[in-house]
Amino acid sequence: MPIPDQSTPRNVYVFGATSFLNDTATEMAYWILPAFVASLGAGPAQLGIIEGVAESVASFAKLFSGYLSDHVARRKPLVVGGYVVANAVKPLLALVSWWWQILGIRFADRFAKGVRGTARDVMVADSVAKENLGSAYGLIQALDSAGAIAGPLLALGLIGHFGMRGVFAWAAVPGALCVVVAWVGIREISRRLPVAGSETSSQLSDLSSQENEHAVKKDQPRSSSGIHLPGGYYYVLAVVTLFSLGNSSDMFLVLRAGSIGIPAAHAPLLGLVFNVTFTLASWPAGKFSDRFSRSTIAAAGYGVFAVVYFVFALAPSRRAIWLTMAFYGLFYALTNPVLKALVVESVGSEVRGRALGIYFFVTSITTLLASVITGAVWKVYGAATPFYLSAGIAAASAVALLAHRTPQAPLTA
Repeated sequence: MPIPDQSTPRNVYVFGATSFLNDTATEMAYWILPAFVASLGAGPAQLGIIEGVAESVASFAKLFSGYLSDHVARRKPLVVGGYVVANAVKPLLALVSWWWQILGIRFADRFAKGVRGTARDVMVADSVAKENLGSAYGLIQALDSAGAIAGPLLALGLIGHFGMRGVFAWAAVPGALCVVVAWVGIREISRRLPVAGSETSSQLSDLSSQENEHAVKKDQPRSSSGIHLPGGYYYVLAVVTLFSLGNSSDMFLVLRAGSIGIPAAHAPLLGLVFNVTFTLASWPAGKFSDRFSRSTIAAAGYGVFAVVYFVFALAPSRRAIWLTMAFYGLFYALTNPVLKALVVESVGSEVRGRALGIYFFVTSITTLLASVITGAVWKVYGAATPFYLSAGIAAASAVALLAHRTPQAPLTA
């Protein structure tokens, strides 16, 4: 069980700083990667293989990291090690000469992201009280998306002077700063691991931690292998999975914008508009969820998604697309930090890693499936149909999420 200490607020700010620096380095490279792959003589098929493998390995790494986070006494090495590996391999893009070398680098980068991501989110949950979970995740998300703004802008300023390989090399600067901040700044959260196979030890450990007692429900089934995840968690997971079936890659939004006359050269600007709203709204949305129902706030995010996809299906004008893309950032702000907080408070502290790992894995895999479905529906029925379908799925998911009651902490004797 985690033991609160004086480092509680420090970890949240440190994780926010590392997220900003790491995402700055990542986004410096990400937006120019397609052009760089093409310069090596590869095409869309090779780029698809690179990104498909990269995102798949990240999904499995998150699942593995979640399980591991529940069984190790110290999580800081997982987080710091993930940042070290990711930021050591990114600058190597400046040296590659074959597309399969990029595949290896992206594999290592995304695997490291998966391993550190779940462990970090568990450490955040162990660092703050339940009533501050949304605020903590919201602040970190805001700084992370701010890095997604800074990275492309830095790349844009550097590429004219140093070329694409120079941008990859310069990405080592924020990457190195990220590693230093993580190494020096993150404070380990002291915790006691229950004795394997000892049900009594697990129960006594639960009773000794008043901070997390409210998260363990009285009717939660136990076994010699550990504590099962409660029904409320699986309900949230089922709703999120349903929604993810309609949540295809944002690249389809870019393609749809292009089909009504917005040039491909403006795609980074669409991303910038979206990320500005995402950055500004994430922390307030997280803080808001600490006072009101997280399920309701996340359902509102699904409602925003439904509106955005409905407008993209209609595609009335280019101005409408630009305004809707800015509005789209609100969807991410209302769901990303809020749903993580909802998952964490739905389970006991000893299974937070597994709960988050399964959540990340299922949503990632389902989103990949959604992209395949969207591409097929687009090809057969036209561009508007998959957007109408996604809007309908999002609306249904919002209604289902409203039926979920956010768990409340019981009064202690």
